[in-house]
Amino acid sequence: MSKGGKIGLGIMLAFVVIILIVVSSIKNMYNGFVQLDENVSQKWSQVQNVYQRRFDLIPNLVETVKGYAAHERQTFQAVTEARAKVGGVTNLKAEDLTPENLARFQEAQAGLSSALQRLMVVVERYPDLKANQNFIRLQDELAGTENRIAVERKRFTEAVQAYNSTVRRFPQVIFAGMFGFEKKAYFEAVEQAQEAPKVQF
Repeated sequence: MSKGGKIGLGIMLAFVVIILIVVSSIKNMYNGFVQLDENVSQKWSQVQNVYQRRFDLIPNLVETVKGYAAHERQTFQAVTEARAKVGGVTNLKAEDLTPENLARFQEAQAGLSSALQRLMVVVERYPDLKANQNFIRLQDELAGTENRIAVERKRFTEAVQAYNSTVRRFPQVIFAGMFGFEKKAYFEAVEQAQEAPKVQF
């Protein structure tokens, strides 16, 4: 083989090696995006899981309180309406986490938290209710659920932060856009949701 042919073959092999390295890098980058995206989805699923737990506890709590305070109809109505609003936004999927959708989700959850706080104020007027074992158990479950909500929201926020910082870094930002990996929305504190409902007496 002539000297020129050897040089051409060497250039061609170098070019193939470079192509393989670039393809491997892009593959690893894409797989990293997928892994981070799936982590966000899993964390969002956990957030929804603990909110669903709270959603499921509320009818039992309301019925227990109703037995002692049947005339507090307006408060029960507020809790029922707030719970219905939450029911309308609970099927939000991780891939639909736009700032607008997340704001609607948060607004509904904040309304439910506010209604629960009003329900707990009603409870204060009924000492016998506060001593009821069923109510105490429900109250403890609700308090534990509120703590789980805080923990899962924090984990979700951490997963979103890891995902967003990866897809926005250079050169990943170029490929993230090409593959459809877009920035995800964070939870933002709304005024009514600064604290969990006060269920400890």
